[in-house]
Amino acid sequence: MYRTEFPLLIAMLVASPFVTAADLARQDYILNCQGCHLADGSGAPGKVPNLKGFLGNFLHVPGGREYMIQVPGVAHSVLDNGRLAAVMNWVLENFSRDQVPPDHVPFNADEIGRLRADGLLDVNTRRAELLATIEKKLGVKAVTAP
Repeated sequence: MYRTEFPLLIAMLVASPFVTAADLARQDYILNCQGCHLADGSGAPGKVPNLKGFLGNFLHVPGGREYMIQVPGVAHSVLDNGRLAAVMNWVLENFSRDQVPPDHVPFNADEIGRLRADGLLDVNTRRAELLATIEKKLGVKAVTAP
């Protein structure tokens, strides 16, 4: 395929009525997150946090929602704020639906932009604090905490 054909192919796929926002978010997850978090979101014990069946627990504790966006892999993603919001919402829906609180409001581009601007200085300490709060409040331990 010639380089000039590639943008046309992408434009056709995006314009297709059969490609949904969820399809695009899934594709962004595959291209930008799956290399570390794996196809099923399970991560790697002791190295990459598990998203599967756990990530939504962060939404139950103060600062957890912010933390999810401020971790370096998310905050420094090449995705723009809208696409990153879509990926985070897709991840929650597909990997942690049962842990998401019923009153959860999906992420949007404006919120992502605000949260990305306030990066975390000590990710490991903040994660440990949040995991302790999750365990105390929900009785749930992280499956794979680095």
